[in-house]
Amino acid sequence: AMSENIKICTHHKNRRKRILRRCFSGILIFLFLVLLAVLIIWAVLQPKRPRFTLQDATIFVLNITAPNVISVTLQVTVVTHNPNSKIGVYYDKSSVFATYRNQQITLDTVIPPIYQGADDYNVWSPFLYANNVPIAPFNGVALSQDRSAGTVPMTINLDSRVRWRVGLFVSGRYRLQVSCPTSIPVGNAGGYTAINDAGG
Repeated sequence: AMSENIKICTHHKNRRKRILRRCFSGILIFLFLVLLAVLIIWAVLQPKRPRFTLQDATIFVLNITAPNVISVTLQVTVVTHNPNSKIGVYYDKSSVFATYRNQQITLDTVIPPIYQGADDYNVWSPFLYANNVPIAPFNGVALSQDRSAGTVPMTINLDSRVRWRVGLFVSGRYRLQVSCPTSIPVGNAGGYTAINDAGG
């Protein structure tokens, strides 16, 4: 009787292992097929990066209160276009800031999360600020000269975390960085101006 019980227990254990192996194999095959289908769809659709256009940049305040301490307020208008006909884009976390001669001169301005549909356009018009920010001495000198000349070269930068959507599938996050160089006209009276730069 003892040996019969041992055989029955062993038989049940082996059967349980076979069932678990089949379930595990089935799950792996299913995941492989799903991944293969996604890769095929991805290859056929060939997703393209969103396109960005700097349409306008306006400097409202540009004060140099010491040789290398500045305060600046500007507004930029950026148009983003999703060129994909069947792929949407989630902008989960985005920020915009300005640089002057490779040095960041404004704080990051956060853009609210959005979903951009296929072949869709969105317009962002954030304000960029800095108050009494120290910059490199040689950049302070150059900025004073550029302001006196009436045009300040800047680069408007976008740093974003995006996800792609194809049907019900949503990809992982990717980092998207964009730089838009421009030259912005400025006035000399107190550092204030309201001149638009539509050249982008």
